Amino acid sequence: MVKFPISDANPIEHSAALPERVDVVIIGGGIIGVSAAIYLNRLGQRVVLLEKGRIAGEQSSRNWGWIRQQGRDPDELPIMVEASRLWRELSAQTGDTIGLVQGGLTYMAQDDAEYEKFAAWMPHAKANGVDSRMLNRSELADLIPDAKCNWAGGIYTASDMRAEPWVAVPTLARLAVSEGVTILEGCAARGVETSAGQITAVVSEQGTINTPQVVVAGGAWSSLFLRNAGVNVPQLSVRASVVAVDGAPMTYQGGGADSKIAFRTRADGGYSLAAGEFHEFFIGPDAFRAFGKYLTQIKHDPFGTRYFPAAPKGYPDAWGTPRRWALDEQSPFERMRVLNPKPNAKKCASLVSDFAELFPNLGPIKAKAAWAGMIDTMPDLVPVVDRVENVGGLTIATGMSGHGFGIGPAIGRILADVVTGKDAGYDLSRFRISRFSDGSKIVLGPAI
Repeated sequence: MVKFPISDANPIEHSAALPERVDVVIIGGGIIGVSAAIYLNRLGQRVVLLEKGRIAGEQSSRNWGWIRQQGRDPDELPIMVEASRLWRELSAQTGDTIGLVQGGLTYMAQDDAEYEKFAAWMPHAKANGVDSRMLNRSELADLIPDAKCNWAGGIYTASDMRAEPWVAVPTLARLAVSEGVTILEGCAARGVETSAGQITAVVSEQGTINTPQVVVAGGAWSSLFLRNAGVNVPQLSVRASVVAVDGAPMTYQGGGADSKIAFRTRADGGYSLAAGEFHEFFIGPDAFRAFGKYLTQIKHDPFGTRYFPAAPKGYPDAWGTPRRWALDEQSPFERMRVLNPKPNAKKCASLVSDFAELFPNLGPIKAKAAWAGMIDTMPDLVPVVDRVENVGGLTIATGMSGHGFGIGPAIGRILADVVTGKDAGYDLSRFRISRFSDGSKIVLGPAI
């Protein structure tokens, strides 16, 4: 099979002398960190981005590639509408080389109850000017005529898009560098230094950078980094597998998902397949610490996750991964440059089989690549985007819960405004870190 395009074997593309002082240090080279770097730089901030491995080496390149407004949590939806606009702008600014395509997105309902669940989300679409519409059984069959399935109907959003994530994020990183951002790959941030409760510096494996502001956007590694800095975020990670297949073109050129399978057309003419309602979780120390906060999620979907007693060596929540380290010694981030989990081979094989059964007219469906990623998730399935009250200058953007790629540019723009003291343009209370410690009820999102 074809190897995944980004790994720690890739040559380092971005290297530079470590700056002595900057306005903002961003930790994490995924879509959130790269987008924040772009918009902070455009606000006149001197920015350095530290990535322990390779730009987009982890979940930002391993996701489905959907740029989805449909089904978003009501508090995320207006931000996602902005993100869709920013994706178009960024695509134009990169010469339309990120594979951005407006192909639409469809959720297919297995029965009338699921159809009504989709319909209940429609007022949120209308309130935000999103062009989602309900499709009855025959309308859905007309939209996806190649499918051999008797769905009860669905919801369709024509303005939703897709991009090739392993192309898009590295391309945006190059845009950031061309505009003046300093990016260092293969340079792990070990921790922060503070004085009187205020950040003064970031210590990296290559040395110390003096700075008053830090943005942590480390995906699956954020919680581990923050715990060593004395900040507790109940973030965990789940494994999700994806398989790429070849097949003849279908009439419908968008993305789709039902309770069994999710798919999208790829730039190379094939399809990416995933199981939309199936994840795998490795139990570790953080799982026990955060168990109580995840009870609502577990009760809501008790069979949607498969559990394993331990993560492989070096994973963020593996039993042997250090939780504390001195800033002058090697950190866990240097021991695992790119988190590259093995895909679930059995699940990938079943996805190929299910897709072939769903679209029998596409000819032989052959798998050509399979991969997995670790999705950083939160108890309520919405991210933390907030400043830390007891550590001045520390801002967190993590726990994107599997829908961070699409919303990434807007979260980056918001972070730029939050860090520089501007009005972010939205009520961000839904994303505050204190919701897990102030007695607030866990309210699950997204809506569908």
